[in-house]
Amino acid sequence: MRILVVEDDAEIGAAIRSRLTRIGHAVDLETDGATGYGLLAVERFDLAVLDVMLPSMDGFSILRRMRAEGISTPVLLVTARSAIDDRVSGLGLGADDYLVKPFDYRELEARVQVLLRRNSGHANDVVRIGSLAIDRSSRLAELDGQPLSLSRQEFALLEILASRPQRVFSKEELLNQLFRYGKEPTANAVEQYVTRVRKKIQGSSVEIRTARGMGYQIATT
Repeated sequence: MRILVVEDDAEIGAAIRSRLTRIGHAVDLETDGATGYGLLAVERFDLAVLDVMLPSMDGFSILRRMRAEGISTPVLLVTARSAIDDRVSGLGLGADDYLVKPFDYRELEARVQVLLRRNSGHANDVVRIGSLAIDRSSRLAELDGQPLSLSRQEFALLEILASRPQRVFSKEELLNQLFRYGKEPTANAVEQYVTRVRKKIQGSSVEIRTARGMGYQIATT
């Protein structure tokens, strides 16, 4: 999934990006509030992690403007301000969750996974389609009860497709979710990953179909 982190503390921002990238997400990191909002206004993200105290535009202002503009991206607010009024204000503006610094990065990962799961409409971390089971918490996949060997990007592709079975994802959508902003993938990057994953699930009850001129979808055979 694609996540935007807006955090002006370089060390914390780098740590958050590292942790979320390690569990398979494409993470964009910005240190300036206005720049972060600009990305949210033009790019599609599955989640935004916003620090409250930011230069040029604070997290509350970003959130207020997002919701006023109809940007429904889930938001996890992160701040050192632990006063109950601040937390209530953030949630009242449309935040989906609130995390107070200092925090354990395991809790951050857990809250991120909950928000992503909620946004995709699944009740738990395991997504099943046919004989394929994808555990988004452990970042493991099984096919016919056997572990499926996948690279980080291959797992992410399967996770995106399986999160909404039968839906056709355009190549542009998949590129946006698999790669962070500013990282230029090759023109045929999506086709390459689709080809690799197709080979690994070949002969099972699950397949990735090409909707000509539209994109890709996962379905049972």
